[in-house]
Amino acid sequence: MSRLLAAEPLKSVADTIERLEGNVARIIRGKPEAIRNCLLALLARGHLLIEDVPGVGKTTLARALAASIGGTFHRIQFTSDLLPSDIIGVSVLNGTTGKFDFKAGPLFANVVLADEINRTTPRTQSALLEAMNDSQVSVDGVGYRLGPPFLVVATQNPEEHYGTYPLPESQMDRFALRIRLDYPAAETEKALLLEAPSVADEALAKIEAVVSLAEIVALQEAAARVKLSPELAGYIVEVARETRRSPFLSLGLSPRGELGWRNLARASALVAGRNYILPDDLKGLALPALAHRVVLANQLDSTGRSREEAERVVVDILGRIPIPG
Repeated sequence: MSRLLAAEPLKSVADTIERLEGNVARIIRGKPEAIRNCLLALLARGHLLIEDVPGVGKTTLARALAASIGGTFHRIQFTSDLLPSDIIGVSVLNGTTGKFDFKAGPLFANVVLADEINRTTPRTQSALLEAMNDSQVSVDGVGYRLGPPFLVVATQNPEEHYGTYPLPESQMDRFALRIRLDYPAAETEKALLLEAPSVADEALAKIEAVVSLAEIVALQEAAARVKLSPELAGYIVEVARETRRSPFLSLGLSPRGELGWRNLARASALVAGRNYILPDDLKGLALPALAHRVVLANQLDSTGRSREEAERVVVDILGRIPIPG
């Protein structure tokens, strides 16, 4: 893929992404925007938070993506008694050598599904921070690399409160995007009902890789080289500063959030076959990239009500700041 990026026009990159999206869409039907956002998070070296009700395909999306890139996949069910060592791994004494050997936990995979992430304690949630920020974990003073590529797809049910722990702002800021899958269209649901019971499971089990891990890494490197104009950089900064000045927000957009928005826009441009960012790349990703990174001045609760209010504040700010070009 490195040679392909150097020798062929960027349209070939868009063709590769189209092939990858089409492969995932064989399993996740009627959700092209969710698939695209998942891929953008991957190419931007970010992570994805899916807030939605159970049973709409969150796990299947992560599993289908991992299979489509020929990567490893681990699903971690987060519970109140889960310990950091349960996900990172632990050092075990080797009776033969007398030394401690590191036994890697389920976090060591290319795509990790952190299912119901808000059901575990802050101590275990914090174990993900280093992994999501630096693609590595530290055990007994030794660092262990994750990936590449490395993508965390976390899920949580915004309508449920019993036995849950709201994600701290520091962890929310590690997610490049927050999206919803929502319920499928009526025709898609009807088609699912008319299928034989084993069709969906067989399709997922038989899905083949259409892109290699090396190609994904090359695409990530290509995305990092996409150009951002000074004018659009100034627009990002102005949006961030406005969120920090807003009387409706107690916490505005951080520099990490600005970089995350830029990285997603770079990935969006690359997917479109361009090596430069357009205003539409930023505008199209603004809400899922920014709204979860801000905190309301009067935080209502951890339900969708506060989420929707934060989104309204962000939309208002975006509407007041002219975008260059």
